[in-house]
Amino acid sequence: MSSTTKLPSHEVQNITLNEGFFSRRSLFDWLFALLAVVGGVYALMHYNHAMDVYEKAILIGTIPCVIWLGWFWRPAARLMLGVAVVSLLAIWLYGGDLQRSEDVFLLKYFISSQSAILWMCMLFFMSTLFYWIGMFTGGKDEADRYSGNALELLGSRLAWAGVALALIGTMVRWYESHHIGAGIGHIPVSNLYEVFVLFCWMTALFYLYYEMQYRTRALGAFVMLVVSAAVGFLLWYTLVREAQAIQPLVPALQSWWMKLHVPANFVGYGTFALAAMVAFAYLIKKQATETRWYKLAPLWLLGIVLCFEPIVFRSSVSGMSSYWAVYFGVSALIVATIILGRKTIAARLPALEVLDDVMYKSIAVGFAFFTIATVLGALWAAEAWGGYWSWDPKETWALIVWLNYAAWLHMRLMKGLRGTVAAWWALVGLAITTFAFIGVNMFLSGLHSYGTL
Repeated sequence: MSSTTKLPSHEVQNITLNEGFFSRRSLFDWLFALLAVVGGVYALMHYNHAMDVYEKAILIGTIPCVIWLGWFWRPAARLMLGVAVVSLLAIWLYGGDLQRSEDVFLLKYFISSQSAILWMCMLFFMSTLFYWIGMFTGGKDEADRYSGNALELLGSRLAWAGVALALIGTMVRWYESHHIGAGIGHIPVSNLYEVFVLFCWMTALFYLYYEMQYRTRALGAFVMLVVSAAVGFLLWYTLVREAQAIQPLVPALQSWWMKLHVPANFVGYGTFALAAMVAFAYLIKKQATETRWYKLAPLWLLGIVLCFEPIVFRSSVSGMSSYWAVYFGVSALIVATIILGRKTIAARLPALEVLDDVMYKSIAVGFAFFTIATVLGALWAAEAWGGYWSWDPKETWALIVWLNYAAWLHMRLMKGLRGTVAAWWALVGLAITTFAFIGVNMFLSGLHSYGTL
């Protein structure tokens, strides 16, 4: 082609539309990037005394990651800005004196760490309720229901609010830990209470991303069930152990590795749980017209999972049996509702292909982060205990989780695994992951026994 040859008009149009990455950034994007840099520099200047050289490097590396996330998904940028503003408000209201949490109205009832986390719990429960009510209202057309179902929209908004309050509670708890006493301050991901908060908001946030990407809120009813189950455990654990109290770190946890290993681990846990609940929705849609009771295995499995906590914890503490009785009753009601309304639910769920795709992408993201977390954990172990691997129960079950999802992805990519088998496998994966997450702490002892029940 000579230099004077003109391209066809449609090719010229395609070239014109192919803008560069930075040219697509809006004024809001650049303002967000500026605020992220300013916030990072401010934290580095004012809190450098509480950080070692590695933690300063993590902070500096976090700035471009935050900017990329905000540019990749603008709702995340708005969420981060809102969390930052309210967290800074809480810090300003404290003024370095934690006793003010009993005197200042906003701190006492809304934005101290414990108040914010309790609000998170209530909002996630309400979100689950409205998602389920919305499931049985409105039409069957998914596009109309996404834009016009007010109850599902309310469930989504409450989930966003719950994520925001969880993050605010986490940030304020981090601040509070540094003002309790010298050497106590740490990122709040060190015990069962703190990581359950992490699990709740991370699972919900990943779901909200897929909700917007696929323009369907029908899956919220399923995904928020597992979040609400985690909230139920968190409330019980708080009542039993007074786990909301901030405790000094044990020596092995006094490491900057914790800031990397634990969040990466819980990206995996959260997305694996999300994939399992989508798999459950897949099986419901697949077997919606089934009338034989023994063919409704996914529903009975849900009943077993939801009732697992009452069965295990009902006699753990005297006087708490009534709590688990209510929990058991709510779980039985949920299972009965799904059994009786399975045809209506199936009609409102997205296509099987969409469910399969969400399940695959969730597991792929979770596997990538879980792999990173496992490698980081080995490096941390080498520093803390002198060896990369010791076949500790937690390490062993982490390997089982990794092998399970590695096999799932291998079968998917190499052998075309799809459909019912893939969905059942994802549900089994959740059982394995749950035992690795909390079962090891309950039934086994080892080097990782920091969150015993």
